[in-house]
Amino acid sequence: MVNKNRMNRLAAAMAAAALVSVAAPAATAQAATAARIDLKVLVVDDGGSSVEAITAELRDTGVPYTRVQLGSSGRPVIDAGFLSDTVDGRPRAKYQGVVLPNENPFGEGSAEMAALTAYETAYGIRQVDAYTWAHPGVGLEYTDNGGYSGQLDGTRAAVTEAGKAGPFGYLGGQVDFEDNSALVPESFGFMGRPRAGYTSYVDAPVGSGRASLVGEYTHDGRSELVVTFGYNQHQQQFRLLARGIVDWLTQGVHLGQSRSYFAVHVDDVFAPDARWNKELNCTPGDYACPGGEGKESTIRMTAADAVYAAQWQTSKNFKLDMLFNAGAGEEWKAENGGTDALTAQLVADRAKYRWMNHTYTHPFLGCVQDTTTIPWTCVKNAQGAIQYMSRAEISAQIRDNNNWAALKGITTDRTELVTGEHSGLKTNPQQPQDNPNLAGALADNGVKWAGSDNSREPAQRAVGAALTVPRHPMNVYYNTGTNAEMADEYNWIYTSRAHGGSGICEDNPATSTCLPAPVDTTTGYLDHIVPQEARTALRHVLANDPRPHYVHQSNLAEDRTLYPVLNQVLDTYRSLYAPSAPIVNQTMKEAGVEFSRRAAWDKALAEGKVTAYRIGTTVTVKAPSGVVAPVTAPNGTKKQLLLGTADFGTAYAGTRSTWTGPELLQSAVTLKLPS
Repeated sequence: MVNKNRMNRLAAAMAAAALVSVAAPAATAQAATAARIDLKVLVVDDGGSSVEAITAELRDTGVPYTRVQLGSSGRPVIDAGFLSDTVDGRPRAKYQGVVLPNENPFGEGSAEMAALTAYETAYGIRQVDAYTWAHPGVGLEYTDNGGYSGQLDGTRAAVTEAGKAGPFGYLGGQVDFEDNSALVPESFGFMGRPRAGYTSYVDAPVGSGRASLVGEYTHDGRSELVVTFGYNQHQQQFRLLARGIVDWLTQGVHLGQSRSYFAVHVDDVFAPDARWNKELNCTPGDYACPGGEGKESTIRMTAADAVYAAQWQTSKNFKLDMLFNAGAGEEWKAENGGTDALTAQLVADRAKYRWMNHTYTHPFLGCVQDTTTIPWTCVKNAQGAIQYMSRAEISAQIRDNNNWAALKGITTDRTELVTGEHSGLKTNPQQPQDNPNLAGALADNGVKWAGSDNSREPAQRAVGAALTVPRHPMNVYYNTGTNAEMADEYNWIYTSRAHGGSGICEDNPATSTCLPAPVDTTTGYLDHIVPQEARTALRHVLANDPRPHYVHQSNLAEDRTLYPVLNQVLDTYRSLYAPSAPIVNQTMKEAGVEFSRRAAWDKALAEGKVTAYRIGTTVTVKAPSGVVAPVTAPNGTKKQLLLGTADFGTAYAGTRSTWTGPELLQSAVTLKLPS
């Protein structure tokens, strides 16, 4: 796929090199300054992964765009009328930036490319060449003159001084290309030496010198951001550069905003978790473990584990969310001599954590379960109706946990709740609808945000008056306390029957890939599983994804299996990003608010109910009543108040951004950009 796209782009790029610049129409630089420039991006899509990656970044951060699909017979023609017009007697540029597959995807002598060239020149609009090759037509020498073409897996690229002073100043300097498998080529591209008019932003070593992978080519009154490697939206090298590409394209002023979110929920705090049995390949004490009777074993943190957790938080400047089951802890205490050093330690350190209600004793809050069947089923009454836990019982689980916390001086936000196993919410296939008593119980206790499992429900939805907050499950198993147990269960799930595994991966090839061989149970967790899980979590962090991740208290016990994963995520992130772009560790409520705002914003965009434009140094944004807009602008931007102005937004990654709406007695947001 990459090679085919490369050849197509090569032909288009060679044609573009011969394209003569088109003179701008009567509009002058002064006219462009006085023009209205709508805050929307034009994307010309050839179906390649690089354009799709940039499109995904626009979509996922809330930047409006219009996509023209080159292969569609019914697509609009890109001409002067498509690109600009006049509104209220003022020239209007309909797009603030243009994304092309390469520098000229239309072919030699194309009227559409001529129209785009004239438009960009007249209105000062920038263009991103999503993936092209190194040649003079984009300001680079051919690769045979001090450059390189070929596989880029594992390349250690770097942001240049110009890149740090320009669009990529939020990065720490290093841009590593993924190399996840020695057997699979993952990235291909070109590196060229800059010619006149080209400023390199990202380069890499070639021989005794360096050559560019990303840079700005300024020529004939136009600016192009030239990218000379292929990528997809999930690869780390793109994720690192995505923010800067959008900021460069929009000249730092656009709708939408982005953050690097990471929160970790530790479920079942105070409760014990059942342990995996490597002989039975199941978990005695949980469902469906034939032969497990009498072989039950549990994993529970100790006071020493609690001390370590507090020390780790301080050393990493990162706070964990403790999701607690106080009643389960009280039961454990009663069964173990009436003392509980773990609870005493956590309560003593209560101010060091964020706390969240996980129900009092962690029961299943959905239908009444019949666990004599495999898999379990919902119990039905004589009339065939499913039996559910009652509203009163659910409400008591929520209330009793809150009351216990209050007595211990533990501060919680009572609007937040995660039920045990996300129960009460629909669970396919056995319980295809929510417990009808759940919404009322949530309302009884003032719950507005209910955690859900992202692997089952990735979108936010309503449960009565509450909204769900999808959480990413981390592949650090709740029923393991040691590295060896983790590796053993991992092998059971991800190896074929021929290798002693369950064969689940063979039976579900669309969702799981079998390991070529089992991992070593002594070293496999740290050497194989940790890097994979850290890479997955970091991918979420880099993708403007506010979903929290969740693990269990067992992962902080015994071998403390969680910490190597978190250390790798945090250390890698902080090595790649500058201090101006810190990880944002949100509460679940804050994540829920972010999701609800995004949903309202996306709906307003889809319905064409947002108007946003820039005239000189003034930005105007109008959205439907009650919808706040995500806006990013340069440092020094002011927001117009009824009387006077105020600093706009909050600082992040070298710009200022926030969700914003009109002030009192105003009908639109008005921003004043720095001169």
